[in-house]
Amino acid sequence: MRSPAVKTPGNPDPSTILVLYYAATVLFVLLDFALGFNIRLAFLESLPMVRIAYYGVCFSCLALMLWRPAWTVLISAFESLVTLSALIIGMGMRAMLLTDRMLETGSGFITMPEIYNFMISGGMAYVAWVKGIKDLKGQNRL
Repeated sequence: MRSPAVKTPGNPDPSTILVLYYAATVLFVLLDFALGFNIRLAFLESLPMVRIAYYGVCFSCLALMLWRPAWTVLISAFESLVTLSALIIGMGMRAMLLTDRMLETGSGFITMPEIYNFMISGGMAYVAWVKGIKDLKGQNRL
């Protein structure tokens, strides 16, 4: 049996970091909708309903991790694969395609919130993916 999803601060587990990252979705939602500073889903800025749905998926992942701590690795590995794919495609499209909005506003190809988003979400998604693959291989599920 796996250890609980959240351990004491003195003995951190990599799974704890993943759970705390999903718990930080509350802060990302507050920054996004209350303060207008979107750093978690900057690549979805023009699609507010998709952004809300993505936040819902993050909260669902957190709920599943707290309900079934043994699923933390599997959940985070799957969600991180989706996040990495979306970030790579989204950032790649923004870097390669010039749009009318970019010409009208002079915003440039990639904005600072998109770079923050790529670094924060991409970094955590990479950690979750690597940890997930390592743990799943160790359990002979792959």
